[in-house]
Amino acid sequence: MNILKSFKELSKFELSLWITSVIVVTISFFVSSDFNILTLIASLIGVTALIFIAKGNVLGQILTVVFSIIYAIISLQFRYFGEAITYMGMTMPIAIMSVISWIRNPFEEGKSEVKVERLSKKKAILMVVLTMLITLIFYYILKFFNTNSLIFSTISITTSFLASFLMLNRNPLYALAYACNDIVLIV
Repeated sequence: MNILKSFKELSKFELSLWITSVIVVTISFFVSSDFNILTLIASLIGVTALIFIAKGNVLGQILTVVFSIIYAIISLQFRYFGEAITYMGMTMPIAIMSVISWIRNPFEEGKSEVKVERLSKKKAILMVVLTMLITLIFYYILKFFNTNSLIFSTISITTSFLASFLMLNRNPLYALAYACNDIVLIV
């Protein structure tokens, strides 16, 4: 994995979008009253991961693993136990599996992009069953930790898992699931 090569493969628009994101995140950090340097680091890693994931570049998944660890540490500092468990118990392991899946399924030999996959009926059924199971398990975990907005937090787990499952399976619908998750988080 050549990180410099991955950055060189960004189009001018993608590079501009990434630079703008980095600037906005950094300015927002210094304008806010929260000066936890881990928050800034996690945010910068997060926006960088998103650019590469959108391109189907495995570097995005590797950065997601790093982001998950840092975000879990931040969550523990603020006593957001549900978030810490979610990122260490779901997001990070799925990102690790995605790294393996994406490396094994390149779009073209020598290229950094991943081959897109359509979900079979069998995988779609598995996705639904696992989503229901994960939602139920995490509902009780979040309830145990007296999570605020338990229903919305549980729905967030559902949409996060769906997005992660689709990303693991190299399906472009992952972005729609993450958009749904963002809406839930805004609520």
